[in-house]
Amino acid sequence: MRKSILGLSAVALFASMSTPALAQEEEAAEPITITGSAALVSDYRFRGFSQSSQNVAVQAGITATHESGFYVGTWGSSISFAGSSEVDIFGGWSGAVAEGMTVDVGLLYYLYPKHGGGDTDFFEPYINLIGTVGPATIKVGANYAWSQSALGDNDAIYLHAEPSIAIPGTPFGLNGHLGYASSDAFPGGFDGEVWDWSLGATATWKNLTFGVSYVDTDEPGQIRGSDAAVVFSLTAAF
Repeated sequence: MRKSILGLSAVALFASMSTPALAQEEEAAEPITITGSAALVSDYRFRGFSQSSQNVAVQAGITATHESGFYVGTWGSSISFAGSSEVDIFGGWSGAVAEGMTVDVGLLYYLYPKHGGGDTDFFEPYINLIGTVGPATIKVGANYAWSQSALGDNDAIYLHAEPSIAIPGTPFGLNGHLGYASSDAFPGGFDGEVWDWSLGATATWKNLTFGVSYVDTDEPGQIRGSDAAVVFSLTAAF
């Protein structure tokens, strides 16, 4: 299940000093931007829990964003249950609400195309606030799934925060994550409440990003894939 909905684009300073020809090209830019990614991860962890039985997973996604801030997209991953595949379909809006502050709101649909007849698919609205100061960014957000069959007719809430910083003058970055889930369904883990966290670093070369993260939860050890792990990733953006 997707960790992130929408990336923020940097605005180059030289745009305000463009030549007339470049300015015309900017004005003629298409109103819709298509972005995507493909990744290989050593373990697909969602909110601290392994979705791939602690094995390698293949992931890919694509997003279409309108200049107004509205976007739609899809993201998928190999998993080790519910027919071995997960597809997330999402749509929403993202835009600046103040200097250095962006809001992102939308709806996620978790779909398991080959679930084998089980009741697995569900909806989850979300809201995120992203603040940026220099090379540092922090995102805080909430996801809420109302009572649905796939959740055993229970609801679920997930609160999270992700600080990150790009190290100036280098291709390296540092990032963290802290999350809290509450539900009487599977998102709530063993006793209805789960804390998960991670610390990581990235290195970027051209359109490739290599990442490594230490991931853990406060779940009891008998739940496989909820214990501490080091997760590696290689992502290509396009």
